[in-house]
Amino acid sequence: MELIISLISGAVGGNVAGGLLKNLNLGMLGNSIAGIVGGGAGGAILANLGVDPGAVAGGAEAAGLDIGSIISQGAGGLVGGGGLMAIIGVVKNMMAK
Repeated sequence: MELIISLISGAVGGNVAGGLLKNLNLGMLGNSIAGIVGGGAGGAILANLGVDPGAVAGGAEAAGLDIGSIISQGAGGLVGGGGLMAIIGVVKNMMAK
């Protein structure tokens, strides 16, 4: 469940960053793909760092269904997706010159 949240929020983050940073925009498909990859990576990094408030709880929380875990994975996906899209946009612009 958390992976899906990270991937979706990464796609949103990539498209939001592409909309805000017009000179780094990769197009809707490019922003989405970069965002999905960055969102998955951002969520995985947060999980490995232990920034998962639901990891120590039992029951439904252990399954990743508590609100703290959902918010942290969503935020990690947004930041990871937007960040990777921006990095790829900068590299693309540098290669075009």
